Amino acid sequence: MNGVLLCEPNISEGRDRRLMDRLADSVRATDGVSLIHRSADRDHNRMVLAFAGTAERLLEALERLARLAVASIDMRRHAGQHPRIGAVDVVAFVAVPGRSPAEALKACRRFGRWLGSWGGIPAFFYGIAATRPEREALPNIRRGQFEGLAQKMSHPGWMPDEGPASPHLTAGATAVGVRAPLVRFNVNLDTADTAVARRIALRLRESAGGLPAVRALGLELRSRKMAQVSMNLLDYKVTSVPVVWNRTVELAADEGTRPVESEFIGPVPVRAYADLAGGGLHPDQMNLRMETSQLLDLEKLGDRDQFLTETA
Repeated sequence: MNGVLLCEPNISEGRDRRLMDRLADSVRATDGVSLIHRSADRDHNRMVLAFAGTAERLLEALERLARLAVASIDMRRHAGQHPRIGAVDVVAFVAVPGRSPAEALKACRRFGRWLGSWGGIPAFFYGIAATRPEREALPNIRRGQFEGLAQKMSHPGWMPDEGPASPHLTAGATAVGVRAPLVRFNVNLDTADTAVARRIALRLRESAGGLPAVRALGLELRSRKMAQVSMNLLDYKVTSVPVVWNRTVELAADEGTRPVESEFIGPVPVRAYADLAGGGLHPDQMNLRMETSQLLDLEKLGDRDQFLTETA
């Protein structure tokens, strides 16, 4: 395995800044791995990291990250708005367009096996790596969350792909998968009424007849006295950010409210960001919060020699 891979772990910690710094530093300490971006949300109580490297180095960084997260996070005491099943909740390997997903799949399965053998943590493979059709969609795996995980895993259909047949006492379980690049896009509303955000999310999501390739949740941002529509754009070429934004504005107006700010979480493919201008939108119109470090050129990532030169 010689290509450069991109990995986006989601860790169930978004409040303890010292611990979040240590988690990010555990990745930075791995030679040959580039930490592209980190973001966290207090209300979600969740951190998203994105880093890239050759498979061996990437797996080394993931093991360091997981060891620290499992030692530091007790899911029995965890509370947050975002659905979750474990301390290392999700580990997504991103299938770079134009390249075979074989390397990502191999790394994904190796990490899942390691979680089970090292820490006794059940691993469920999702996305392209799914072993059953019902596990392709990540929300199916997280349904019931950590609190309902033991009961869920007692059913034969929810035996993990790797690891023990019951959750780890403090670390829960982990969803490990391979997926296409996506866009995490959140819109905060001028209301604290979570029911409003949930109704908007329902009308946006594909599974309820909304926009193609869109998943959406309505969440409470208690610290900001706002409600949020939190979305994953599974294929931004099918449904772009401007289409989602404009539809959210329309649905918010139906509810007597409006968006007041928006944000990207984690890496944003350059093409997805360029769609803003193509759709006649300026970031200021959306009160968009993002950092330039979030922009990701997937073609550049696929150039192993260039990546290794820049991270040497």
